[in-house]
Amino acid sequence: MRMTQGARAEASRKHVFSKEIADQVRRIELRTRGLVESLFSGEYHSVFKGRGLEFSDVREYQPGDDVRTIDWNVTARRGRPFVKEYVEERELTALLIVDLSASKEVGTGPRSNASIASEIAAILAFAAAGNNDRVALLLVTDRVELFVPPDSGRRHALRLVMELLSFRPEGRGTKLSAGLEYASRVLHRRAAVFVVSDFLMDEATDPRLAKAARRLGRDHDVVPIRLTDPAGDDLPDVGLLALVDPETGERRVIDTRRRVRDAYKARKASQRGDIAALFRELRMDAIEVATDDDYVPALIRFFRRRERMSR
Repeated sequence: MRMTQGARAEASRKHVFSKEIADQVRRIELRTRGLVESLFSGEYHSVFKGRGLEFSDVREYQPGDDVRTIDWNVTARRGRPFVKEYVEERELTALLIVDLSASKEVGTGPRSNASIASEIAAILAFAAAGNNDRVALLLVTDRVELFVPPDSGRRHALRLVMELLSFRPEGRGTKLSAGLEYASRVLHRRAAVFVVSDFLMDEATDPRLAKAARRLGRDHDVVPIRLTDPAGDDLPDVGLLALVDPETGERRVIDTRRRVRDAYKARKASQRGDIAALFRELRMDAIEVATDDDYVPALIRFFRRRERMSR
């Protein structure tokens, strides 16, 4: 079906292509290529399994073999026991769900949280491509903004990185449940689902989150990648402070007296505690990434921990 002129104009408004973005894509590709090849290839291969087992061959039964694998047809023909051999079906689907809400545009570190989220997703996309797996992308704010269906190959991975860096969402709020619910509908076989977000929400702002996460986690390996901004947990003691909510645009002037600072810090801690409790309840192995530090060690620790557990 051909795209109409109006649809083309609408699509162009959602993407901003520039020389700077092209240069950024190349920098990410160069940085992640060596990282994926040297650090992630073996771990990624062993940690995330394929869809199951496929038949390979038969061989003679040996003491200690599982009798349930005996191929009775071959055994009857040859007059002695033979067992079936299987190999792991390696093709995996990886889905990258990236939160593009307006809160990611800020951060107290040297780079915005959105930039860090994009680079993390790019590393995972290239790791999947290097393992000959299919990878998909889902961008979400307070709605599903964009879904790129799964495909394999380095060219497809590059397309996903370009989408991450050039896409300009319509929504500004956060409703991760919309993305998780959408993923449950479009994933028809078991997948590794990476959710990159700061998870700064609670039951008041996204009451369906826990239910959506529980449903998705029943059928897929869900890995939350939580971006944390350590300096963002505290208000400075500066007297009157003007604040703007990046998601709603609401402007407020607050008095940063001790009581207000303590209440703000307690609410942030409560949000973090609630989402951590949800991850534990659902047995999701979360990756914590501090936005004022290098994210690579956190990713490496996760993959190597998963590799040890898979043994």
